Amino acid sequence: MIPQKTIEELIIKHFKLEQDLSSGKLDKKLFAEKSKEYSDLNDIVDSAKKYISYDKDKVELEKIFNDQNADKELIKMAHSELESLKSQHEQNEKKLKLFLLPKDEADKKNAIIEIRAGTGGLEASLFAADLFKMYEKVSHKKRWSLELISISKSEAGGLKEVIASIKGTNIYSTLKYESGVHRVQRVPDTETQGRVHTSAATVAVLPEAEEVDLKINDSDLRIDVFRAGGPGGQSVNTTDSAVRITHIPTGLSVSQQDEKSQHKNKAKGMKILRARLYELERSRIDQERSADRKSKIGTGDRSERIRTYNFPQGRVTDHRINLTLHKLDEFLEGEAFDEIIEALSLKAQEESLSKL
Repeated sequence: MIPQKTIEELIIKHFKLEQDLSSGKLDKKLFAEKSKEYSDLNDIVDSAKKYISYDKDKVELEKIFNDQNADKELIKMAHSELESLKSQHEQNEKKLKLFLLPKDEADKKNAIIEIRAGTGGLEASLFAADLFKMYEKVSHKKRWSLELISISKSEAGGLKEVIASIKGTNIYSTLKYESGVHRVQRVPDTETQGRVHTSAATVAVLPEAEEVDLKINDSDLRIDVFRAGGPGGQSVNTTDSAVRITHIPTGLSVSQQDEKSQHKNKAKGMKILRARLYELERSRIDQERSADRKSKIGTGDRSERIRTYNFPQGRVTDHRINLTLHKLDEFLEGEAFDEIIEALSLKAQEESLSKL
């Protein structure tokens, strides 16, 4: 049961925000902030009011079917209405609990996605390319903007590593469940005996950090420039445009050489480094808050096997929630992607609610 005072505070806050926004006395920045807060509360205030009035409404209905002089049909209607009221009350309570759960400030941020071929040689790099194409298709369907930051190709169209920035609405809250080891089971084109091979790729999804989120001192950085190299050690260009940025306190290092401009490579490198440092700090805070954290959902553990893509059987299985979809082709096309993401999100919410 949610304390009545907590619900009343939500309703009062919504009313005060409404007054502030209609006063005409707020500057542009404050107006935008309060508008966002008001919009969030707007989605929940009706449920809050109904939750508060539940006991009173329940008593009124009970009076009817406890009245010995009441009409039988009226009593029957009162019983039916009470059942409906109880059901609605349970829904409102769940909705309010979800609203009151601690918010992850990163959920509304854009994301940096890093995909790397794992065990399995050439087949692993081909699978890494398949995963990247899947995220490209998901981004296109959701009208997100995907910008390539860095890419390292292998033979036959595979990818050793690819890093991209994805911008849009609530990107991190959707993609954070993708962090971990993705495993593929299929018959490679080069396999003459028709045997199924298993290989893997790792995915890391990081919230894109702004400068206001994380202060990085110039004195903590070591920046080395060098000549960009291509496959087999060949020179890509004749200037020292490649950049390696090392964050001395943590030892984190990022190299960037895709651009011909040293300035552009540094900017891209800083974007990746900032995201990694931000995630490192978030992980540290999470561990301090919850040393016994057992849930793997949404933790971004890169060493955990989270999903298997089985081509012979046409299925994709998410091991965290034991969910299997027999629509692998649709999933890789981005069509069934939301089915697993929504199930993961719901499970994470249920786990959070159970801890309240």
